[in-house]
Formats: sequence, structure tokens, C-alpha cells
Amino acid sequence: MLTLWGRKTSSNVQALMWCVAELDLDYQRIDIGHRYGGNDTPLFLAMNPNGTVPVLQDEENTPMWETGAILRYLAARYAPDSFWPADVTARAGVDQWAEWAKLNVALNFTAPLFWPLVRTPAAERDATAIAHSLARLHHFLTIADRQLEKAPFLAGTDFSLADIQFGHVLYRYFDLPLAHAVLPAVAAYYARLCQRPAFRQHVMISYEELRAE
Repeated sequence: MLTLWGRKTSSNVQALMWCVAELDLDYQRIDIGHRYGGNDTPLFLAMNPNGTVPVLQDEENTPMWETGAILRYLAARYAPDSFWPADVTARAGVDQWAEWAKLNVALNFTAPLFWPLVRTPAAERDATAIAHSLARLHHFLTIADRQLEKAPFLAGTDFSLADIQFGHVLYRYFDLPLAHAVLPAVAAYYARLCQRPAFRQHVMISYEELRAE
């Protein structure tokens, strides 16, 4: 049994929960952070001194933090070879796209775009900064579009950890009222993700509780 600490509206928690569901693992999740609080308590900080979510504990093992590290742990312990290859070279191919997606897509979407558009009151938004951030994000999404023209998933023919790191931000990207770039392969890929029950359950959920008043 996995125990996870983190609110379901956290994008990092969503990535982790999507992975857990794809791997069909038993879990319990505890709401922590944002409106739920609890991430600044001594008990939580003893598990993660950063006070961030998610945190995962697998049975009696030491609690883990940092989403990418947790995802790689779950993949190494529980995933099939298609998701996280045993062959070092093949695994590096998946890992490079997973790391690329985290550093160049997720980090260029959540704080620069999602927070200003959802978690910032309209009167306080910087339209110029938002436009620049969107252009930067589209640069990287164009790279993904070219990659997805070659294969159905980000790292090749199989759904893998790379798709978790990349795909978990696409629901919010397409849901927000943005000037979306014309990216046919990314759009088709997103449509395929929307057919996955785990994606619908853990990623395609409301973020209204985060919206600034």
C-alpha cells in the first residue's frame, strides 16, 4: 500500500497519481497543501523539509519527495519494461524525454502561465510577461510536435514515464483560454491521452479551488 500526501489539484500530485493509476497500485491519498494546509507542521516537515507535495511512502520505507525521483522509483519497482526499460540505453531514451518535459514544458507552463492566469487576480496580471511565456512554451511544444510526428508517444512506440512528465500539463494548457499554437501531432496525442481512464480520473479535474477571487 502506498501512502501519498498532496492535494489532488497540485500538478505534481496529478503526475504522480496518474502514474500510480496506470501501474494499478493500491494507495491512500491525504490532502495536504494550499487550502488544506498541513505542509508546515513538524510531522510533515520531518518527512519533507521543503514542505512541498507530493510525498510518498511505500509500506514502511522512508518517505520520499521530489516528483521525478518518486516517479522513477515507482517505475523501477513496479512498471513493465515498456514503461521503464531494463536496458540502460533504452531507459536513458525514456529518461531524457521525461527530464526534457519536466524542465522545458512543465516548468515553463505552471509558474509562468497557469499561476498568472488562474492564481493571480485579473487586475494584477502582466499581459506582456504572459505573452512572452506562452511563446517560450510554444517553442518547446513545437519540439514535442516534431517528435510525436514520428511515434505515438513521446519516447517512442510505448506509453512510458516520459508521457507522465509531459502529458500531465496538457489538460490545463488546452483548457485555458490561450492562443494555442497549431500543433497537430500534440493535439492528436492529447486526444489519445484523454481516452486513458487514469488520465481522466487524475488529470482532467477541476482547478477552480485554485482560482483567485
